[in-house]
Order: sequence, then C-alpha cells, then structure tokens
Amino acid sequence: MPPFWKSAGYHLVEREKNGWLLVTPDLLRAYLTRPEIHPVEESCPAEHRLFERLMDDPFASVSESELQEIQDRDTADNYSVVLAFRDHLVKNKTVEGAYSALFREGTISVPPVFLDQLVHLILRNILRNCQDPMRLRAAELFFREQVVTLNEGTVTIADAEIVEMMSETGGLGGLGALLMESGTPMREVALDVLSEENAEIYWDRSDRFDTALDFRFTQPGPDAFARVLEAWIRHFHQVQVRIQPVQQIRDEHWSWHIGLDADATAILNALFNEEPLSEADNLRILGLFRLDFENRSDMRADLRGKPVWLGLAMSPDYKIRMKPQNLLVNLPLASES
Repeated sequence: MPPFWKSAGYHLVEREKNGWLLVTPDLLRAYLTRPEIHPVEESCPAEHRLFERLMDDPFASVSESELQEIQDRDTADNYSVVLAFRDHLVKNKTVEGAYSALFREGTISVPPVFLDQLVHLILRNILRNCQDPMRLRAAELFFREQVVTLNEGTVTIADAEIVEMMSETGGLGGLGALLMESGTPMREVALDVLSEENAEIYWDRSDRFDTALDFRFTQPGPDAFARVLEAWIRHFHQVQVRIQPVQQIRDEHWSWHIGLDADATAILNALFNEEPLSEADNLRILGLFRLDFENRSDMRADLRGKPVWLGLAMSPDYKIRMKPQNLLVNLPLASES
C-alpha cells in the first residue's frame, strides 16, 4: 500500500497496545517549532534560550517569569497557548485521549488548527491499512474545510483552501497571482473528481488535498464517508455500528439524531420538531445516514433497537465545516447512560 498523509505526523508517534497514539517528545517538538513561536534572528536572548531548552526537553516546565522575559509580547502569548496545549497532551498521554478530553472537560481553549491536526493524525492511525482512496478522500472532510459546488444535479466537494488558492492563482502559483494582478485572462481550473476509474491518482497527491469528491447519493462518496464514520466510532468507543446513506428520514418513532456539523444540527432539530424548512435549507442537506448498533446492548437502554439519524449539511456560503467530536459526545451509548 502506498504511503499517504505524510503531513499528519504519524512518523512522530507510537501506537499503544489498544491502538491509540502515545504522545512522544517528537510530537511535542513539532508543536514547539511552529512559526508562531520559532525564534528568528531578531528574537531576544530569552526567547532563544527557552526554545533551545524545550528542544532539548519538550516536557520541561516553563515558568511565567520566563515568558515575561520574552520581549515580543505576541510571541509570549503564543507560547502560553502552545504550552497549555502541550500540557494537555502530556496530561492525557495519548492523542486520542487528549482529543476526547477537550470536549468532555472543556478546560482549555484550543486553536481550531490544533484540533484539525489532531483529527488528521488520529485518522491517519485509524486508516493506516486502508487501501481505498475514496475513503481517504472522504476522511478529509473530518479535518479540512470543504466547499460545495452544485451544478445540474451534481454535488461536488472540494478542499476550500485549495479552491481559494487556485481561484487566486489559476493553479499557477506565484506566477498565476502576478498574471491575475496584471489582468491577464486565466484558464479555468478544474480539480480531478475521484472515481473508481481514476482513484489511484490519490496516492501521489494525498498531501496536496487537490482532488474532489462526487457526493451524490448514487455515487461512492457517501458510502465511503459512512465507512470512515464507522471506523471513527469503533476506534473511540470500541463498539460496532452499521451506517448507511439514505435519501430521506422515514421514521414515525424518530428518537435520536446527530448533526455532523452546526448546520446539519440546526436542520435536523427543525425536522425533528416538525418545523417548516425553506427550500434553501432543504438544499443544504448533503447527506443523511442511518446508524444502527450491531450489539443492541451497546446502546442506551431506552433507545435500543432504534436507529440514530446522522446528517451532513453545507452552510449558506456552501462550506462544510464538520465536527467529528459530535460523534464522541452525542452518541447514545449504554456506558454513558
């Protein structure tokens, strides 16, 4: 199987016997070398000393007085954020433990980019043996913002950052930006849409995030996404679930639902409460899924045998901002009832 997602940092961690990822010195160093705190030539001596000490021992404690010695206050503030996150990782010992604790405890504020990086790394672990490029592309929804294009019945999902970059440069990098500034007409840039015929192109481009996904109900995209959802739940909760895409929710005894993003949560809440939805809101629903527990005893007693409905939606600006943590805190598990 070809390597994929080298940018996830999987080479920086070690797997424990239970399959979760151990927080290692190298993983901590990766956060401590972020550009927001990495010293430059003009940095003060105190900043250089602190950086060198942390490179030597990423677990070293840092006093408030040391941060006060840093002349650049923005850098000192950035250190406070990164060190608080480092301490959270160290306290929880594993990447998965640290990630789930963020939503169960809510004790520290974490920059969204750090959350996305954790999810990227966790999914690299979960999907380490995956040989299906379609599933890997679908998994990108978990940690990278997507933009949706609707065109004559098609539903195409692409990476928002890549689409924005290409719209600014025409796919020609710095040269493209200069040409656009000069008013030179640019050719239209289209991303490759993954299909069963061309899926192998993903392996060489996995870290570029420059392929698109056809998310129509009749295409492999929603099913690939469902398989990743199953794996995510199995990894964190150690329960087996079966998830299938559906075209609509037909359930007279609808009892539980989970939105996979803020927009889907609002829409599903409205449907559950039998509130009218505008045509525009209906169009924002990109995917509906039925989740069933393989073992009924894993589900909360009062809900056993009933399906859990999942929804994925785009925002009014055609963006998908998924919240995979919703499957950690909102799943009706027997162990948490």
